[in-house]
Amino acid sequence: MKTFDKELILETINMIKLHNLDIRTVTMAISLRDCMDRDVNRVCDRIRKKIISHAKDLIRYANEIENDYSIPIVNKRIAVTPVSIIGESCDSYDYIKIAKTLDEVANEIGVDFIGGFSALVEKGCTKGDIALIESIPEALANTSKLCSSVNVASSKAGINMDAVLQVSKIIKDAAALTRDTDGLAAAKFVVFCNSVNDNPFMAGAYCGYGEPECALNVGVSGPGVVKAAIESLPKDANFSTLANTIKQTAYKITSTGELVGRQLAKKLNVPFGVIDLSLAPTPAEGDSVAGIFQAMGLEHAGAHGTTAALAMLNDAVKKGGIMASSYVGGLSGAFIPVSEDAGMIEAASKGVLTFDKLEAMTSVCSVGLDMIAIPGDTPSTTIAGIIADEMAIGMINKKTTAVRIIPAVGKNVGDTVVYGGLLGEAPVMKVNSLSSADFVNRAGRIPAPIHSLNN
Repeated sequence: MKTFDKELILETINMIKLHNLDIRTVTMAISLRDCMDRDVNRVCDRIRKKIISHAKDLIRYANEIENDYSIPIVNKRIAVTPVSIIGESCDSYDYIKIAKTLDEVANEIGVDFIGGFSALVEKGCTKGDIALIESIPEALANTSKLCSSVNVASSKAGINMDAVLQVSKIIKDAAALTRDTDGLAAAKFVVFCNSVNDNPFMAGAYCGYGEPECALNVGVSGPGVVKAAIESLPKDANFSTLANTIKQTAYKITSTGELVGRQLAKKLNVPFGVIDLSLAPTPAEGDSVAGIFQAMGLEHAGAHGTTAALAMLNDAVKKGGIMASSYVGGLSGAFIPVSEDAGMIEAASKGVLTFDKLEAMTSVCSVGLDMIAIPGDTPSTTIAGIIADEMAIGMINKKTTAVRIIPAVGKNVGDTVVYGGLLGEAPVMKVNSLSSADFVNRAGRIPAPIHSLNN
């Protein structure tokens, strides 16, 4: 008769019940490249049939896996080929029609989000790219589950400043169209440098050009589990012990996530893609990356030493996860979204976590400036400057960086935006009032750095 390790069983139960361990998302990536047609109605019909054929059982099988393993799967999502490519095949562009079709299918299947209303324009825009970008505010304001992204920079191509300026205006327009919901449309849009093809997290998920016909990607969570592991150590444990503890914990989290992902992929009869190791926080108490910093010994997120703590956390999570899986991908690391992390919300509300400190932290975190509310009257040129700074960090450091920022119309520093669910709530943060206008209005592209010439 097989024997079981009681301590390991109890540890797993505690990770789930006491420390908020969950599978943050299972995301089915579906290629829509064979849906292209000169007639937008045929495109939409093919999109509907293609997504339903692959994803019709996603919710049912995910729920079965949840029950079988007693591990929560918080979100079920779909990511598709960047829609600018698909819509460009039509004689006349109608990206709004495609957006509504995607949203309708997402609602019909029952997933939480559908991503891929996207364009990749780091080196320049085609006519289809421009048409999609211009349609983003209306598309996001008139759909409930659609998410959108635009990649405006890369370490190989540099920063497309024309696109940066354009998307800064798009963010303002999206927020204005949804001012009654605190700019929710802007919360479903993200700007990238070095975006990745297999990211399972929204708002930036899409099915990249090199991806298979269909694949299942998994995003795990576990800040609460890491925090509890650190708190179990002596207060004077050295950094080597601290890093090893995080690695061991990340190994367990990753193993759990890959088990769930592979079993679900098998049920769906699709390839298992990647597991994204990112520690994705929630507004729930104890499920906070900022809480990890405090467990490490910082008074609060934003204290001097926060960037060093985040660098060590990110590195240890990746080292532990890579030992548990041969198929690590996506973004992988630690997210620092303000509105989705209870500790970050508290630190920002108290003023101990500033916008500038957040930007410094993005040089070592998994993504970038994420879910940050700013005054609604912030000029689009200032937003363009914020985006350009973040893209530069990604470009120079050969890493993915992103900006998901919400100009809260009618609100100012000290007010709060509220979304509920995983999107949480956030205090409106102060931004630098100095003008960036003359700089960002220069046309063209900031060249890629010298280390891009590494062929």
